[in-house]
Amino acid sequence: MANQTSASIDIAAPPDQVMTVIADLESYPTWVDSMKSVQVLTSSAGKAKTVRMVLDHPLVKDEYVLAYTWRAFEVSWKLVSGTLLKAMDGSYQLEQSGNGTRVTYTLAVDVNLPMIGMFKRKAEKTIIDGALKGLKKRVEAEV
Repeated sequence: MANQTSASIDIAAPPDQVMTVIADLESYPTWVDSMKSVQVLTSSAGKAKTVRMVLDHPLVKDEYVLAYTWRAFEVSWKLVSGTLLKAMDGSYQLEQSGNGTRVTYTLAVDVNLPMIGMFKRKAEKTIIDGALKGLKKRVEAEV
C-alpha cells in the first residue's frame, strides 16, 4: 500500500481474543465511532470474505464493499467497490507482547474527488486512532 498510515496499540488480552473481536465485523458499529453499519455478504470457514460497510466519518462518508483475507494473527482487506472511495485498503497485524497483544493497524484511503494528501492522511489517522481505541476498550471490557 503506497502512501499509507499506520499506528499500534497494546491490548491487555491474548492475540486470539483480540482476533475474535476483530473477526466479529457485524459488531463494529458498537465500537467503531464512524462505522454506521456492516453486512457480511459472503463468508468461508466462518470468516467474512466480502463485507458491505457504511462509514460516516467527518472527512470520508461512503458505502463500500471490502474483500478480506485472513491469516492466523493478521487480517487484510481491499476495496472492491465504493461510491466516493477508490481505495480503502488496510490490515490489522497482531503480535504477542508480554501478557498482551500489540495491534498494528495500517490503512490507505483514496477518494474519487480531489483531496490534498494531508487530508487523506488525516482521515486515515483519525479512522485508525478511533478504531484502535475502540478495539482496546471492547477487548479489555471482555477480559
